[in-house]
Amino acid sequence: MPEVSTEHLDEQQVQLLAEMCILIDENDRCFTNTCCSHPLSNPLELEENDAIGVRRAAQRRMKAELGIPMEQVTPEEIFYLTRIHYKAKSDGVWGEHEIDYILFVQKDVTLNPDPNEIQSYCYVTQNELKQLLDKASRNEVKITPWFKLIAETFLFKWWDNLPNLNKFVDREKIHRM
Repeated sequence: MPEVSTEHLDEQQVQLLAEMCILIDENDRCFTNTCCSHPLSNPLELEENDAIGVRRAAQRRMKAELGIPMEQVTPEEIFYLTRIHYKAKSDGVWGEHEIDYILFVQKDVTLNPDPNEIQSYCYVTQNELKQLLDKASRNEVKITPWFKLIAETFLFKWWDNLPNLNKFVDREKIHRM
């Protein structure tokens, strides 16, 4: 994992750096997004109004994967931005074909990752993420297919506008990737 020194950064830069977390999935050993929601088939997580069910599922998964206490991030604090539809091969036998909700949380939290879910994590700058994507394009590291698509298509413009994500809200459209 890249080591990140914050000694040369001011307080605002350190805060922005802390808003991006990259994880490595234990099973696939791939760089990926912070957390997935994976709603369960129960009424609370299937409620569609303002994606509250998906946001509840994300809260549950943040606890399960990252060990973030549920009271530290409520579903109301999880910002629903948009949805994507993607399809990707995995290992030649399995693949994925799904619609994902893009959710953001910008908050200081306590992390206690489940080692069965997450091998390790690190915070990266935009330049470091661009370097990771470049390494992935040369097959030097692996990045999950959905994270690669999101990063290449949307992530950097969202990252540049973290205080103003509302201008990117599109809850009607499903972005086909």
